[in-house]
Amino acid sequence: MTNRITPTSRTAPTSRTTPRVTVERVYDHPEPEQGAVRVFVDRMWPRGVRKDDFHYDDWAKDLAPSTELRRWYSHDTAHFREFRARYRAELESDEGREAIARVTDLADGHSLVLLTATRDLEHSHADVLAEFILEDR
Repeated sequence: MTNRITPTSRTAPTSRTTPRVTVERVYDHPEPEQGAVRVFVDRMWPRGVRKDDFHYDDWAKDLAPSTELRRWYSHDTAHFREFRARYRAELESDEGREAIARVTDLADGHSLVLLTATRDLEHSHADVLAEFILEDR
């Protein structure tokens, strides 16, 4: 298992209106970025992070996996493929689509930074969410 500490970045290959979507850990880059909209996408506040020391533009709890799904997955990478399918189904719901529309409207063509506290970005809901947002555009 490889833990990626560096941000991951995804860009839609053919769309000019789709913003760049980056996934970062909240612990790695707490400062604001010029021209980027930073959205915290975990359901729970990250341990050891003070709200006044952490820059984010929106906290989209509704884009995090359901509590049941999060508990089932428990970051066991052996279950990632199934977790990914179940989480994408949650994002396909009316509530999921509404939450994605709110966040992409907030970004309004600017780069979108999805922030998460997870250590393993490659097997995180934030990476699945970034991929979903870009496919949906």
